[in-house]
Amino acid sequence: MILATGGTIASRGADSLALTDYGLSKGLKPVGVEALVAAVPEIEKFANITGEQIFNVGSSKLGIDNWLTLAKRTNEILASKNVDGVVITHGTDTLEETAYFLNLVVKSAKPVVLVGSMRPSTGMSADGPLNLVNAVALAASPSARDKGVMVSMNEVIGSAFSVTKTNTTNVATFKSLDGGDLGYMQNSTPFFVAQPLKRHTVHSEFDVSGLQKLPRVDINYTTLGSDGVLIDAAVAAGARGIVNAGVGHANMPEVTMQSLKAAQQKGVAVVVGSRTVSGIVTPTGPFTEAGFVSSMMHTAQKARILLMLGLTRTSDPKELQRIFEQY
Repeated sequence: MILATGGTIASRGADSLALTDYGLSKGLKPVGVEALVAAVPEIEKFANITGEQIFNVGSSKLGIDNWLTLAKRTNEILASKNVDGVVITHGTDTLEETAYFLNLVVKSAKPVVLVGSMRPSTGMSADGPLNLVNAVALAASPSARDKGVMVSMNEVIGSAFSVTKTNTTNVATFKSLDGGDLGYMQNSTPFFVAQPLKRHTVHSEFDVSGLQKLPRVDINYTTLGSDGVLIDAAVAAGARGIVNAGVGHANMPEVTMQSLKAAQQKGVAVVVGSRTVSGIVTPTGPFTEAGFVSSMMHTAQKARILLMLGLTRTSDPKELQRIFEQY
């Protein structure tokens, strides 16, 4: 089953050189899942395809309600004995976030693969068609079972846990800087070189089947000389959790630290992470002594997702730390 959500892979440009300025901003409506599938008949070599349009918007416009809708529908589809795997077409801006969210809430060992493109279908050297073929081939492969949610882009298989977008426009933008790639697609055949060790999908404790919303969690981005004004504003806005993207190994100005402590005293869960795109923030030092949770290897945007789901289970910092270490 192909679930289409929109994004560049479904977008059109005014001409073949319109590689960054295309789609609705130019008055060009995105194509639907039928046109997306029809444009790449090669996918029929790998599976019997059924398509469904979940929504059709750029991924920068998605919200938590879209996530819950997508997760619940994905679980419904995967429960069918007639479905062996799911491919989700998605815009690349927040693709890694949706992939990680689904990695925590999908309740099946069947393959789930997210795929997108960095160039519209009308662009010169468009990457969408081959990406879609590889995604379908991957989702149809028995070797892809129980690998968690995967991202298939540019002939690389990435784990939802570690993959991240590293370049604004390059087709090789998705990389797994610390966790490493799961494998590679060669001639539309998956070759795995690694196995995900973090808890995921059927091994996850999280369940959104009965949820209509998630707890609000905000991210504070630390810079030289920054203060706690945005943290205070997040608390005032009703945040139940804050992820602080600190400098280096989660470091921050003292005034930021005081605002986080004040937030915690009001019952807000605090996760300390780093604005760097690589490395691990371990639970040591003054942050742990203050009762904060360390983000481990999670980027700020993925730490936010895990904290939102964690808060549906517990607000105990020790339990939240366990969650960040296991997932």
